Amino acid sequence: RGHFGAYGQRVWKGMTCCRPVMHWDKRSFLFHCQYLSNKMSWNSCTARVGHSCTFSNLGESKFCNFMSHEKCLKNVKIPCSCIAPSLVRVPVAHCFGPPGHYKRKFCTVCRKSLESFAFRCEVCELHVHTDCILFACSDCRQCHQDGHQEHDTYHHHWREGNLSSSARCEVCKKTCGSSEVLSGMRCEWCGILAHAACYIIVTPECTFGRLRNMILPPNCVQLFSRNFSKLHCFRISENFDTPANGSPGRATAGERNSKQTVKIFDGNDAVKRNQFRLISVPRIAKNEEVVEAALRAYYINDDQQEYELQTFTQQALLSDDVINRNDAAEDSNLGSVFRESVPEAWIIRAKSKEEEVIRIYAAWLKVGMAYVSLRVNKDSTTQTVIKEVLPLLGKQCFQIQLMFLLSLVQRMVLDNQELILNRLKDIRKTSIRQMNQTRFYIVENSKSIVRVNLFVGGLPPQLSPEEYTNILKDELAIKTNVVSVSHVYQAQGAVVLEISCFSEAERIYMLVKDTTVNDKPLNAVVIPEVRASKIPQNCCPLLVFVNPKSGGLKGRDLLYSFRKLLNPHQVFELTNGGPLPGFHTFSKVPSFRVLVCGGDGTVGWVLGALEEIRHKLVCSEPSVAILPLGTGNDLGRVLRWGAGYSGEDPYSILVSVDEADDVLMDRWTILLDAEEPAEGAENGIVQMNNYCGLGIDAELSLDFHHAREEEPGKFNSRFHNKGVYVKVGLQKISHTRNLHKDIKLQVDQHEVELPSIEGLIFINIPSWGSGADLWGSESDNRFEKPRIDDGLLEVVGVTGVVHMGQVQGGFRSGIRIAQGSYFRVTLLKPIPVQVDGEPWIQAPGQIIISAAGPKVLAVGLS
Repeated sequence: RGHFGAYGQRVWKGMTCCRPVMHWDKRSFLFHCQYLSNKMSWNSCTARVGHSCTFSNLGESKFCNFMSHEKCLKNVKIPCSCIAPSLVRVPVAHCFGPPGHYKRKFCTVCRKSLESFAFRCEVCELHVHTDCILFACSDCRQCHQDGHQEHDTYHHHWREGNLSSSARCEVCKKTCGSSEVLSGMRCEWCGILAHAACYIIVTPECTFGRLRNMILPPNCVQLFSRNFSKLHCFRISENFDTPANGSPGRATAGERNSKQTVKIFDGNDAVKRNQFRLISVPRIAKNEEVVEAALRAYYINDDQQEYELQTFTQQALLSDDVINRNDAAEDSNLGSVFRESVPEAWIIRAKSKEEEVIRIYAAWLKVGMAYVSLRVNKDSTTQTVIKEVLPLLGKQCFQIQLMFLLSLVQRMVLDNQELILNRLKDIRKTSIRQMNQTRFYIVENSKSIVRVNLFVGGLPPQLSPEEYTNILKDELAIKTNVVSVSHVYQAQGAVVLEISCFSEAERIYMLVKDTTVNDKPLNAVVIPEVRASKIPQNCCPLLVFVNPKSGGLKGRDLLYSFRKLLNPHQVFELTNGGPLPGFHTFSKVPSFRVLVCGGDGTVGWVLGALEEIRHKLVCSEPSVAILPLGTGNDLGRVLRWGAGYSGEDPYSILVSVDEADDVLMDRWTILLDAEEPAEGAENGIVQMNNYCGLGIDAELSLDFHHAREEEPGKFNSRFHNKGVYVKVGLQKISHTRNLHKDIKLQVDQHEVELPSIEGLIFINIPSWGSGADLWGSESDNRFEKPRIDDGLLEVVGVTGVVHMGQVQGGFRSGIRIAQGSYFRVTLLKPIPVQVDGEPWIQAPGQIIISAAGPKVLAVGLS
């Protein structure tokens, strides 16, 4: 009795209860989760109740802002933020990106709306306030194996709330989303949606849903990630700063004259970093009330009798003596009541104990129970604890070691003779919250082989493996006994290092960022290892490349969406090492597809890298799909992917890629051979997919390129980009160049006389200049009908800017000059040249265009 009466108003005074008490709010007709003083076992409480809150006297501020209808109380299954960390069997840290504004989203820690800057996980749908980020439960998706977990079956990874209002429950088919509160559940792998009351009856095994044939299964990916943050593991750019203090003004918005704001530090580490939480306490308050408020501020659900407060003045906080203070608590006995002289800052400390109960988890031993509870005293060592735990787990093997996870993510193996209580005491002194999220694990004492793969690019090309090793010795001082060069990409000036020491891998990774060789900066990327033997037979993983600078910066949102929908290890940001790390990661995958998100230049970049590394891939001819993000997007138009991405649902895009057909497309090699290379000129070999222009076409591209380099921030939309093209073109209307007098053309060993033109364009696809048909649709007995796989290029001329505008308007076509498979162009003077939108000034000499070996297997919509 006393739990719930009529409308939840029947709460017996002076009664203690381990069950949550729902306090009725007549204004909203919802129950707010609160908590009475706990005198019973916390474990027995959480075993019976799905949602439990930390201790709070009735009438005071709510802890987690949980609300529920009266009729829904029996269906509440979601654990409160204060106990959620203890329910996760194998913790996985989140990967928080840069802070931003997220409309109509709710914090999964305090359950309040995100009204100011907030963080979101780049891997799963988790949103938190800046001051709640420290208390987010480490329950992110497990996207790879790290040497401990070895299982091939995956369960649904449920995340609460932040669904669209139109979301439908998979079980009852009714609406399960809300824009007003956290409502409903979603699996972060397969994407199914369900009510909190319905999801528990869904089959626990997850099959990865509609995209299962495109997803790289987590058990197929191995990555030894210790010493590397999730940003490093998933190759996410680190271009943001985390706020120093976890105490925004939001915590004091409701402050009254009768209350006083106090800073609370949870240990020595918080004092050093000046990271505190603000609590609002009455000017006349009992000592226990302040301790209770401090614990609640740090989401700690322990008994308040086990903690005490130490006072610190502002001068003391700035002194190192605070950290080195002997365990004597300053002014620890302040009486039962704080009066007007409440200090402005406190540090919360745990009282010393002669013995206590610890939980020891056995997640990686694959036993039936999640953990065992064990009482330890001042004489308990790691060795004695192991001997007591093994019989409880039904294990007889003595090759066991005790390990603990600090804050659920940092692993450390304990020495056999280490005193457990001393270790606990040290952690609590450092941080009460950290201790609250620390777990002890018992694991098999097997010496696993450490193998960290590090991709290092930016090195001089065309060197031998020995020369690259010598450069790395000189520049990075690598230790050859733990570091070896496993792969060499000479043409690209890149190597892959295999490192058998975590600390050495971290040192090299950080040092590469500040190292240059021949005035060229190096770059480093942590590479996962894909175990091809574990990939299902019907699985064809999708390798995704995204250029975040293309398409009005829409690439950033696509990166986030694809990392959530797929395995983050199959999504690569092209500004971080280029396409080569992705192709190396997938080099042993027997069958895969590629999705390139970017403009025509980006597509050419990826296809060029594929051509160079093709012979090192098991799947030497992966089909390539395009999500056009650029300004022209001519190749995307030809393959029917549209004129450009405009915010379509990324999930629908992936489904379209899975259903699309493969088509063949010609690629061409352009050999540039200048007599005397001029400044800014290109010399060497360039790959072409769409078209190559000489003269006025390339001149406009070059002017646009210079304008974008001067003010890159303004080029954030296709409309603005095309406007700049028009402006540049209008400035060139009156110019005369007589290009036909400055070049000579030879097609298939035959000289071709050029008409009076200002631009010469070689086209491989029937789309030019953002969708224009430069060749035209009229029949011509002199030439064959153009196709993208016929092994022929079409040569077209334009007479100037006005002619180009008429072509793009659909009023005219270009001047048909020739059609062939081998071309030699002789430049008599420096001339602007552009290939697939990349322009430069080419010095006098020869340009030879010929077929580039195997055709590309592209993905096109029917």
